[in-house]
Amino acid sequence: MPSPYRAIFTAPGTRAFSIAGFVGRLPLSMMGIGIVTMISQVTGRYGLAGALSATLAMSAAALGPQISRLVDRHGQRRVLRPATLVSLAAGAGLLLCVKFGAPDWTLFVFTAFVGCVPSVGAMTRARWADIYRGEARRLHTAYSWESIVDEVCFIFGPIVSIGLSTIWFPEAGPLLAGVFLAIGVFWLTAQRATEPAPHPREAHTGGSALRSPGLQVLALAFVATGAVFGSVDVVTVAFAEEQGHKAAASLVLAVYALGSCLAGAVFGLLHLKGEPSLRWLLGVCAMAVSMIPLLLAGNLPLLAVALFVAGLSIAPTMVTTMALVEAHVPRTKLTEGMTWTGTGLAIGVALGSSAAGWVVDASGAEAAYVVPVVSGALAVVVALLGFRRLRRPVPTREGQREQDAEGADDAGVGEHRDGERHMA
Repeated sequence: MPSPYRAIFTAPGTRAFSIAGFVGRLPLSMMGIGIVTMISQVTGRYGLAGALSATLAMSAAALGPQISRLVDRHGQRRVLRPATLVSLAAGAGLLLCVKFGAPDWTLFVFTAFVGCVPSVGAMTRARWADIYRGEARRLHTAYSWESIVDEVCFIFGPIVSIGLSTIWFPEAGPLLAGVFLAIGVFWLTAQRATEPAPHPREAHTGGSALRSPGLQVLALAFVATGAVFGSVDVVTVAFAEEQGHKAAASLVLAVYALGSCLAGAVFGLLHLKGEPSLRWLLGVCAMAVSMIPLLLAGNLPLLAVALFVAGLSIAPTMVTTMALVEAHVPRTKLTEGMTWTGTGLAIGVALGSSAAGWVVDASGAEAAYVVPVVSGALAVVVALLGFRRLRRPVPTREGQREQDAEGADDAGVGEHRDGERHMA
């Protein structure tokens, strides 16, 4: 492990919560694509598969920020465990309905409650932010590490989920995703020493973190970005099936994630200067342009190459996004703020996967790659229109009070946080 990455793990407990976060995040890459594979295996209906994947994403988008807001107020352990149990119970109901051929509407009902799954990535990033607050270099490396973990999940998660559902039995992928979710969340929340202390109720003024103009731009741009991701997943599975190698879709999508993983690893080693907002804009533009070659890929090997190149812009853009969220959102709403970007992605995944499923059914998989191309173009439009809001963070009154208090008495705040952690 390169020295900057090794340095962030010198703090006690960081290795343990990072591993637990990895396990808990695997379902993020397994459940949606697992549902698509499961439904297409059982019914052959990509429209239904895409609609269920969209329902899962929309549910997670609606519930995720509310769960994270409760986490900011009450702590990770008290909130995440009950939420996870609801998601697991709904997942079990969904699998039973598929197994026994229940009506379509039952699939949508249970899928909606599966979306109660917590944003594990936001929880681990909040722990890093709590440990390395004020240390910009280490926090940049920590966020880069988290992006690497995300992409490793997307390398192995689809392979396992699609592979099990196609080789073993259709429900196998989503079933294992639920097992990983239970292990990861309960392991993570058992680690109390690194859990950020909840903020008292009186600190939560000013409404939702989404009132920040900068966060609004990031979340909206991520809706379009999520549409890129969701549509690429669905179309790639369908394209591989048309080529006669459906199981190979997991390998092709793993190559997509591998490109992002490698780029994130290099990005974390760099000590970058200049405006993060400009880096973010360039990243969004690069992501959009990289979708165009997908329209020209006529076979799986060429598609894998195109997706690898496309993946190179993902992780650096995600890392820069987290830095911008921290700059634009008050500390008392940081977990919620990070979750809103994930919510934007989830909404986009819902729209993109649904649109891609219908286009696949109507015109075939190769034509359906126009969906990620259009989605990438929309992300660029949002980024350009909102760029001025991102250039300078505009602190809320709450954020300004926090900055003033920290500047006046850093030692006192440190003692207060230690006391909160002791009482938590």
